[in-house]
Amino acid sequence: MSDIVPKKANELIDPQAQMIVGFLQAMGLPSDNVIAAQDERRIIGDNIESLIRDLPAEAKKDARYLSKFVIGAGFGLFDYSLNAVWNEVVLNLRRKASVYGLEIFFDSAVGGSKAREHYKTEDDLASLKDSVLLDTCRKLELISDATYKKLKHILEMRNDIGISHPTNYTINAFELLGWLKTCVSEVLNDNPTEAALQVQAFVKNLREATDPLDKTQAQGIANHIQQLPTHLCGNLLRTIFGLYVAIDTHPGVRKNISLIAPALWAACQDEAKYKLGIVLEGYNVNLYKDKYALGEEFFGVVGGNAFRSPSERVIIVDELITELRDKHNGWDNFHHEPPVAAQLYSYVPDQQSIFDNLAQRLFKTVLMCRIGRGVSYCEGVSPGGRGYYDFILSLAGDKFAAHAMAALSDFEVRAQLGRPLCRQHAKTALTLVRANVINQRLLECLDYLIANIETDAGCAYSSDFKKLTAGYINWN
Repeated sequence: MSDIVPKKANELIDPQAQMIVGFLQAMGLPSDNVIAAQDERRIIGDNIESLIRDLPAEAKKDARYLSKFVIGAGFGLFDYSLNAVWNEVVLNLRRKASVYGLEIFFDSAVGGSKAREHYKTEDDLASLKDSVLLDTCRKLELISDATYKKLKHILEMRNDIGISHPTNYTINAFELLGWLKTCVSEVLNDNPTEAALQVQAFVKNLREATDPLDKTQAQGIANHIQQLPTHLCGNLLRTIFGLYVAIDTHPGVRKNISLIAPALWAACQDEAKYKLGIVLEGYNVNLYKDKYALGEEFFGVVGGNAFRSPSERVIIVDELITELRDKHNGWDNFHHEPPVAAQLYSYVPDQQSIFDNLAQRLFKTVLMCRIGRGVSYCEGVSPGGRGYYDFILSLAGDKFAAHAMAALSDFEVRAQLGRPLCRQHAKTALTLVRANVINQRLLECLDYLIANIETDAGCAYSSDFKKLTAGYINWN
């Protein structure tokens, strides 16, 4: 017994490997680039013991992936070892996703596509590609940005040089040990950030809170939302939107969401809002009529119509312009114009949201409504619509001022300008347009109209005005 000499880890890891290489050679099979070289295996043996010894006992208790890693590395099958530890990383990230909340996770990973209905249970996590799993864990702060970049590299290496892919590249021992260290320290023994867990808890509580929030509670939540990182606000917005449009959501929950959603919307970056607009369009394209109706309702609550997809907005704005014109020309227009004007304004809250191909019709219609009918009652202009008309006219600026001026020569507008009260309103409308114009020639044109419109309705299509605006209005 006294002659027994304990062997070091590097010696324990090495001997059988060479026998396997010899067996392969004897069988006439390729033996090069199959297992790692002896000096590479020795590096593993010199370092693996200290790395594993530093792990807490609880982490090693059921760590079969580490056993597979050691065996694979000991026999020189480094790609097998990498695959073993990567599989454990994937399982760990799936567990983190389950703890965080599958609904939130799938909403972020799959979004509003038709495929979303197939992702419900923990088993469905296996249907996500590893890259999607990583991307979503990063978005939800289940892993840090630095860890994400490291894991992305490990995944690429595992895919490119793994056991399932033919390659001449050989993994060296220091790479393998570094990857193991990253996976163990930054994923397998790590937990989500405190902020991410708070978001998870908030969504869980919100989903179950059917009693209405009082004003103090809603304000407290709004204050807390403003302290969250913007990317977490974006994730939370996507999640509560999904909860709002879910058909089985309790009406009380939907009401509570409507109380806090505007504050969350304000805290988010534009990118998250535009993405939500694309999700809403997806509901329409995929014929989710109930979800689409609730989604439109949500965008109305947060005042987000300007962030809906361009393909949807251009159709809706075109229809609203036509509807506003019909209401103006119809019976009881003072009463029927404001709701349409308010909705139109929600889609064009700034100059950037105005479509070039609709600008002419937009400013002509709004100008007609703002000039009014020339009657004494409410000065001929809808009281509820006036504020919206004033705001839209003020958006014209250098880009669209010519459309507003050209509208004065249109036969429908010219018919209204025959009334003194309408000419007075036209002067006010032109003053609103002028407020945000910088171009000196456009200012000169507007000043000409403002100075003459009250006394001469024809000034808007006089020869002098046509010469003055020749570079901006095509009079042919």
